[in-house]
Amino acid sequence: MNTSLNTLIFLNFRRLELTLKHLISPMDFTIEETNDLLALAERIKDNPDKYAHVCDGKKIATLFYEPSTRTRLSFETAMINLGGQVIGFSSAQSSSAAKGESVADTIRVISCFADICAMRHPKEGAPTVASQFSDIPVINAGDGGHNHPTQTLTDLLTIKLLKGDLNNLTIGLCGDLKFGRTVHSLINAMVRYSNTRFVLISPNELRIPDYLRKEVLDANNIDYLETDELEKNMPDLDILYMTRVQRERFFNEEDYVRLKDSFILDEKKMQYARDDMFVLHPLPRVNEISVSVDKDPRAVYFKQVQYGVYARMALIMKLLDIKEP
Repeated sequence: MNTSLNTLIFLNFRRLELTLKHLISPMDFTIEETNDLLALAERIKDNPDKYAHVCDGKKIATLFYEPSTRTRLSFETAMINLGGQVIGFSSAQSSSAAKGESVADTIRVISCFADICAMRHPKEGAPTVASQFSDIPVINAGDGGHNHPTQTLTDLLTIKLLKGDLNNLTIGLCGDLKFGRTVHSLINAMVRYSNTRFVLISPNELRIPDYLRKEVLDANNIDYLETDELEKNMPDLDILYMTRVQRERFFNEEDYVRLKDSFILDEKKMQYARDDMFVLHPLPRVNEISVSVDKDPRAVYFKQVQYGVYARMALIMKLLDIKEP
């Protein structure tokens, strides 16, 4: 009897281990899974009331060891819109991390309280560690300068809704391409679509890391151009993805001050762009996009924020294996 019970317990835990799915990198989903998730997000956008109670009784824990406005509130809004509830913390200082608790121990505790977790952490790899000790799905909400997969889902959804397709696009990435985790994640995701071309616009000091150039772009035979000229390349772009120069990633203030205003998009530069080119930005914006651009219908970064809620609603449903109503 005890042997049978122990076997049953083992099999149940093994089943959980095999079926539990996390999102740590954009590559954790196949291109088919990504496309299915984007299609679900689009259905949610078109009929949000239909999904208003699919997560009744479910809780998401938002574990944010680093400041965030859009990502944290987007996750919380997504779960509330699905009928669920939210617990969590918004800084390391308001958690037991301030007392020295490890990520592994924190996620073990959170697994007792919540059904799913979104984690942002300044150290690269922290969400991966959490996923190894978690009994609930873990979503990487940004780890250092490494990955930001849910922003990537937001970006893909925005591009698909506005351009109608994710194939045959020339995408300009402008600003901090070295430390920008949103840029790194988007490159990884877009190389899986057909005929993608990148124009990588940055000062020499902020070019993409070597591993991205060699292991992602070169390894996949992706057409790309590295340049420090924005206006000259604007007419070729379908999408211009602007990023801020990230003060928090620099080792010294002098380098940040020298590079922070390298590229500023304004009305004059927008005159070089095609009528069907769209400007995206993961936000927050500092001064890399002039507020005068906001009224241009091609500036879609605030619409992008709204699409992020739909993308995260779809992701929560997928990871919790919630069936459509």
